[in-house]
Amino acid sequence: MTNRIETLAAEMKRNNLDSMFVTSTANFYYLSNYYTDPHERVIAVYLSRFHDPLLIVPAMEEEDAKRAGWKFEILGYSDNENPWQLFQSFLKKTNNMPQSIGIEYDQITLERFNEIKQILPQASIVNVQEILANLRVIKSKKEYTLLKQAAQLADFGVETGIKAIQEGVSELEVIATIEYELKKQGIQGMSFSTMALSGTQTASPHGTPGMKKIEKGDLVLFDLGVIFEGYCSDTTRTVAYKSITDEQRTIYNTVLAAEQKAIEASQLGTAVGKIDLAARNHIDQAGYGKYFTHRIGHGLGIETHEYPSMHSNNELTLKEGMCYTIEPGIYVPNTGGVRIEDMIYMTAKGPEQLTKSPKELQIIE
Repeated sequence: MTNRIETLAAEMKRNNLDSMFVTSTANFYYLSNYYTDPHERVIAVYLSRFHDPLLIVPAMEEEDAKRAGWKFEILGYSDNENPWQLFQSFLKKTNNMPQSIGIEYDQITLERFNEIKQILPQASIVNVQEILANLRVIKSKKEYTLLKQAAQLADFGVETGIKAIQEGVSELEVIATIEYELKKQGIQGMSFSTMALSGTQTASPHGTPGMKKIEKGDLVLFDLGVIFEGYCSDTTRTVAYKSITDEQRTIYNTVLAAEQKAIEASQLGTAVGKIDLAARNHIDQAGYGKYFTHRIGHGLGIETHEYPSMHSNNELTLKEGMCYTIEPGIYVPNTGGVRIEDMIYMTAKGPEQLTKSPKELQIIE
């Protein structure tokens, strides 16, 4: 935690920033080691070049934050107190009002932006979300270990879902089984809403599971991930139930080959966009280009979707310590869809696949 704050302090100095007010749940956790869901309440890590860091949390969470390892001052507030007034009093007490303050534009509400502006009318307000994203993009050895454990639990979730497939069982019943068994394994929660789609529902990349019952001849698509000790996993597998058509088999094998090409293209120094194109070009050549409607993947860590966005125009190069997904898909209306997704961690020797569920076509009997 202290090393991260020191690294961020160096970035503040390099960018001529007096202070930073970090409020997003993910960045708050990254800097404080305290994982919390604030609901509507204000939480923040306040960093300043004038004094030690400050943690702002509801008073009822002060002891939890200390147990998580926070060693600096805490500004705790009760529900009948205004945290902004308390923060303003803190700044006046330090006798060092910053002339610049960094905030996360993609996270802070307009109401909270205005509160900061009223407290520090003289200060320039700077967007620091890119600074924070770049700080988190390279994972430490500890983060790698947690991501690997989260990936193993995601594999367990897929295995559980496949075992739950039966004729007449609904998508939501399958999801209930997956999440129940994962909770028994000690996960904090799912990293996003678990997806189990069947039949033509699989043709929607972000389809909504429902009471549709699984039938013979359905493709069944699982997209799921867990939160384990603050870190997320994300994987997708598609299987067939009892039978498969020639076209569905062709689609499946095309996606599988495209994913493998993207994994092989994942080498140190390679532009992110080339990873996307490695899969996209293969799908294009197979005649399904218009049915691959999203990017190849995204960064992964404390959040399920984090920097970088793995799209075809991204020129960012891969570096050791990056973790991201590779997830090509083909979605043909009225026929069905296939997506295969794995978590990839970049090592000095190349890509390591963290999720390991079988990928060869499975026809579940």
